Amino acid sequence: MKSRHDSPILVTGAAGDIGAIGRNLTTMLLAEGHKVRALVRREDERSEALRQLGAEVVQGDLTDLASMHRAIEGCARIYFGMSVSPAYLEATVNTAAVARHRGVEAFVNMSQMTVVQMSITETTDSPQHKLHWLAEQALAWSGLPVVTVRPTVFLEGFFLRLAAAAVREGDELALPLGNGKTSPVSAVDVARALSVILDDPVPHIGHVYHLTGFESADLDHYAQVFSQALGRTIRYRNVPLAGWTEGLRKAGVPTHLINHLAAMADLHAQGRYDRMTDDLIKLTGKTPTSMHDFVKLHAAAFTRPEATV
Repeated sequence: MKSRHDSPILVTGAAGDIGAIGRNLTTMLLAEGHKVRALVRREDERSEALRQLGAEVVQGDLTDLASMHRAIEGCARIYFGMSVSPAYLEATVNTAAVARHRGVEAFVNMSQMTVVQMSITETTDSPQHKLHWLAEQALAWSGLPVVTVRPTVFLEGFFLRLAAAAVREGDELALPLGNGKTSPVSAVDVARALSVILDDPVPHIGHVYHLTGFESADLDHYAQVFSQALGRTIRYRNVPLAGWTEGLRKAGVPTHLINHLAAMADLHAQGRYDRMTDDLIKLTGKTPTSMHDFVKLHAAAFTRPEATV
C-alpha cells in the first residue's frame, strides 16, 4: 500500500508482548497507509515479523542518545511507550531531548491513569507510578507537542498473563484485588485510539485521554462473566498479596515490576481503579472490548487441553 505520508511514524516498543500495544499500533498504522519505523531492542523473530508487515525496523535502546538519533531522524510523529522499568524516566527524557532537537510535530506519550490522582505531594507505593508522573512533568516542561494517553489496567495484564493459569488449572480467578471495582481495557483498543491520534495529531496536541474499558465491576462479577464465556463455573479468590508477590519473585519477575504490581493490587483493593470515561469511544467511535468478548477470544488460554490417550 502506498504511504499517505512521506515521513515514517516512529513506534517504540514495537516488538514488545506485554499488552502488545506497539505491535498492534504498527499493524494498524501500516493498514492506514502510513510508513512505520519500528524500534526494537533486539533482532529476533518478532522484529522479522514486523519487517514482513512492511515496517522499517531499527534496533536501539531508548536510553542511548545515538540510538534515538538514528530512530527519530526523519520522523515527524512519535509514539513513546516503554514497559515497566527503573530506566523509564531516563528513557523518556532521552527520547524527548532528541525529539525536540529534531523538531517533531507530535509526541504521543503512553502513561498510566493512576497519574491523575498524583501530585507534587501525593504519590503511590509504586516507583513506576512516580516515574510516570515525573515523565509527564518533564514532557510538559519540554515544549514538545505532546498528547498524553492514560489507560487503566490492561485486560492482557492482570486477566490473561497473571490469571490464566489459575483459571485454566483450578477454575479460579485468583488475584489479590480485594473487593474493589476495576475497569480493565484491552491493549488492542488502546492501540486503536493511538492510531487515530497519530493519523491526524493536530487536534489532539495538549490533550490528555483517560482510557477505560467496557464497565467497572468487582472481581466476583468478572468471575461470573468468565463462567458465562467459558461454560463452566469460575470463582474469584482474593489471594493474600504477600503470597502472590512471593510467587512472582520465585518465577523470576524483576523486583521493580513486582513492587509496581503489588501497588496496583493494593490500589484496586482501595477502589482506586473504579473509574469510567468515554474517551475511548470518542476517539475510536467503538465500544470498548467487554470482558466477555475478551475471554471468548482467549478461551484457549483459560481452558485445560483435553488429555491425550
